Amino acid sequence: MHIKLCIATAVLTAAAVAQQPGATQSVKVYSSSSDVAAMIAKAKAGRKENQPIVTDRILQLAPYSANLEYRASVGPAAVHEKEAEMFYVIDGSATLTTGGKLTAETRNGDNLQGTGIEGGMSRTISKGDFVIVPENTPHWFSKIDGTLVLMSLHVPRTSATH
Repeated sequence: MHIKLCIATAVLTAAAVAQQPGATQSVKVYSSSSDVAAMIAKAKAGRKENQPIVTDRILQLAPYSANLEYRASVGPAAVHEKEAEMFYVIDGSATLTTGGKLTAETRNGDNLQGTGIEGGMSRTISKGDFVIVPENTPHWFSKIDGTLVLMSLHVPRTSATH
């Protein structure tokens, strides 16, 4: 009975969101542990040499989306100007540097990218850890220990929430 209720709730939620004006994004309100394991296997198998990150959508209900991030090497540093980002470490470990200043900064929409970070604070993160990075905060996985698998959630923020 519980499964039927969950399915019915998911279908009704999807229908309600789909009927909202301007709703163009897909809705995905459930992923099982086996779905996530399959995403990880697909990311590992599909990753190209020197590709620092492979992503896949775990859940989505606008304006929120939870993504799987499979990281096998160091990639660019980032700043999200209009959204905070929360990470949950599914597997692996890495060094996360936050704060400081982006180096070799370039713009990508509402985001900034850089080749790294000068200054900032570094901490080791590993399986089971949670981290939230406020908007306008440089962040960078400056060292990956083998592979790092994350769930990332972008949280839109407005100036009224500061």
